[in-house]
Amino acid sequence: MIQLEHISKKFKKKTVLNDISYTFEAGKIYGIYGINGSGKTMLLRIISGLVFPTSGSIIINGKTLHKEISFPDHMGLIIENMELQPQLTAFENLEELNKINHYATTSDIQDALRKINLQSNEKVKKFSLGMKQKLNIAQAIFENPRLLLLDEPTNALDSDAIGRLKAILEDLKKKNSCIIIATHDHQNITSLCDQILEMKEGNLYDKN
Repeated sequence: MIQLEHISKKFKKKTVLNDISYTFEAGKIYGIYGINGSGKTMLLRIISGLVFPTSGSIIINGKTLHKEISFPDHMGLIIENMELQPQLTAFENLEELNKINHYATTSDIQDALRKINLQSNEKVKKFSLGMKQKLNIAQAIFENPRLLLLDEPTNALDSDAIGRLKAILEDLKKKNSCIIIATHDHQNITSLCDQILEMKEGNLYDKN
């Protein structure tokens, strides 16, 4: 469970997030839609621990972010341009990432690549944009995260890959993961999400 308590973020005189309070529950998929610059990506950055809020608290499973924990435990993440190592294969990229936490097995890595239908032995420098996005998805899910934060996850994906992504998210939901998707195009996520939220000028609105 993720509790946001009066989260605000300001840059000089500009308010990016305005006094947001909301609870995200485990075992649910949330969709946040809004135009570019509405604040949805910043909200994901703050929940992930990558950015500090100007004010307010983030409580994750009873622990306060930046006080009791530095980052959410067992988190998968796609935010903007993820850093991939072009000289390595898809499999090798995930192997390198696994050295951080050592949560995943070789089988977990292979399974993540299989689910998104990505060849493991081709070097990333030869990848198309769609293939790179598939690898972004694989790196976000290969550790079987309890919290999954996805910013524009359908970018550059064809219909087959979008269908595979939906199946992956449904499977993680059944495993009681909390999934939060940010997008400017809510048509791709409406059928998938349990809750639809709108971000507008730094304010979060529940559309259910």
